[in-house]
Amino acid sequence: MTVAEDNNCCVSICQCFFDYSTPKILVIRSKKVGAINRITQALVIAYIIGYVCVLNKGYQDTDSVLSSVTTKVKGIALTNTSDLGLRIWDVADYIIPPQEESSFFVLTNLIVTQNQTQTHCAEIPSVASICSSDKDCKAGFRGPRSNGVQTGTCVNFNHTVKTCELFSWCPLERDNEPPNPPMLSDAENFTVLVKNNIRFPKFSFNKRNILPHINSSYLEHCVFNRSTDPECPIFRLKDIVEEAEEDFQTMAIHGGVMGVQIRWDCDLDMPYSWCVPRYNFRRLDNKDPENTVAPGYNFRFAKYYKDSDNKDTRTLIKGYGIRFDIMVFGQAGKFNIVPTLLNIGAGLALLGLVTVVCDWIVLTCMTKRHHYREQKYTYVDDFGLLPEE
Repeated sequence: MTVAEDNNCCVSICQCFFDYSTPKILVIRSKKVGAINRITQALVIAYIIGYVCVLNKGYQDTDSVLSSVTTKVKGIALTNTSDLGLRIWDVADYIIPPQEESSFFVLTNLIVTQNQTQTHCAEIPSVASICSSDKDCKAGFRGPRSNGVQTGTCVNFNHTVKTCELFSWCPLERDNEPPNPPMLSDAENFTVLVKNNIRFPKFSFNKRNILPHINSSYLEHCVFNRSTDPECPIFRLKDIVEEAEEDFQTMAIHGGVMGVQIRWDCDLDMPYSWCVPRYNFRRLDNKDPENTVAPGYNFRFAKYYKDSDNKDTRTLIKGYGIRFDIMVFGQAGKFNIVPTLLNIGAGLALLGLVTVVCDWIVLTCMTKRHHYREQKYTYVDDFGLLPEE
C-alpha cells in the first residue's frame, strides 16, 4: 500500500467519524407501501394488545404459590378369606403410614404370611439354594437375595427337592402373584378429604380449597363431581382413577401411583371469590404393556406380638396399593405500574421496527428503489455552523 492510499484511508475514516446523520422525512405516495405499513402496524398493535396485555396480562406483577396439604381418608372394607377369615378393615388398617407429606397410601391387595418365628426352615428352591448334600451349603452364608442365614445343612423342602436350611423368620413368605380380584376391592368407594392452604406472599393473599361458602352440612354429603360439585374437596378414589382413564379394580391388583393436581391461577385484580382451585388427575407410574417387569407399587411390613410361650412372633404382609401424590401449582397476578411501563416501552420499540421493515422493502424490492434511495439519503458538506458576515 502506498503513502497516498494510506492518506486516503485516514481521510475516509476521519470523515466517517465526524459525519452526523439526522432523520429526514420522506413521504412516499404509494398504495402498496402504505398498505404494508398499516398492516404491519396493525399486527404489532394486535400482538401488544391481544397477547401481551390480554392473554399474557403484561400489566401485572406475578407471584408463585406456597402450599400445604393434609388429607383424611374414610371408608370400611370387608374381606372373607381362608387365611384371615371374616375381617373388617378400617382406616387404621389400610392407610400406611397414617400421615405423609402431600401424599397418602391406600392398601388394596396383600399377601399374608402368619405366625412367623425366628427358627430353622428350608430355603425356597432356586438355582443358588438347591442342594444334594451338606457340602453344597455353607454355614453363615447369606446372599443378597436369600431369606436368611444358612446353617450348613441340606434338608428336604418337599418330597422331591432339597434346599439349604436357613435361620430366618419361618415359615418363609411365598412370593406368589397377588390375589385377583384384589382383597380390598371395596377400596374404590373410600373417600378422601383434601385440605389445601395456599399463600401468595408477594400480595399477602391467603386462601384454602374449602371455600368460604362451604359449610359442615355440605361437606357431610358432597363428593367431587366435575359437572355437579366441582368445588367439593372430598373425592371418591374410584372417581380419581377413572378421571385418569384407568380402571380401579385392575390397578388395585398390583398397585400404582396416582397424581392429584391442584392448580391455583388467580387474577387478584378480580373479586376474591374468583380465585378457586382446579383439579386434574393422572397416573404417574409407568404403565407399559410391553414391559411388565415389576409392575405397580408394593412393600412389606410386619405386625409383631408375643405368643402363648412369650416367643416373638409376627405376621408379615406384602402390601399392594395405590399411592396418591398431591401436587399444587399456581400463579397469581396483580396490576403493577413497573411491568406495565416495561411492556408499553417494548411495544413502542416494536412499532419503531415497522419503519425499518418498510424502508427495507422500499429500498430493495420496489421498482423505483434507486429513485427512493436518492431521495432518502442526502449528503451536505460542512459550511460552518455560523453564517459568514
